[in-house]
Amino acid sequence: QVQLVESGGGLVQAGGSLRLSCTASGRSSSTNGMAWFRQAPGKVREFVASINWSNGYTYYADSVKGRFTISRDNAKNTVYLQMNSLKLEDTAVYSCAAGPWASKVQSAYGYWGRGTQVTISS
Repeated sequence: QVQLVESGGGLVQAGGSLRLSCTASGRSSSTNGMAWFRQAPGKVREFVASINWSNGYTYYADSVKGRFTISRDNAKNTVYLQMNSLKLEDTAVYSCAAGPWASKVQSAYGYWGRGTQVTISS
């Protein structure tokens, strides 16, 4: 059974940085794709970034491209989301997801973490 645990959320001022972590236990070939999604209050959950665990290939939403970086540490079974130049509109619950391949589509992921709150203040 795959379990995903996120950490690193918090409150930061606009323009600041945060790094989120997602540690996966029980990983297998069915979890070669890892991703971050986010859901702001009153909005639908949206794709943020994904990474192919085996080759490190990454995808980003246009809204975070150039500001966020997704990476992985194979030895720690951990995926990171480095978030720089944070904006008020980045405020959301950020959730980690795992599936057989990296995708921008939520339905591609069968495993989800509980999420971590990121709040950006002015």
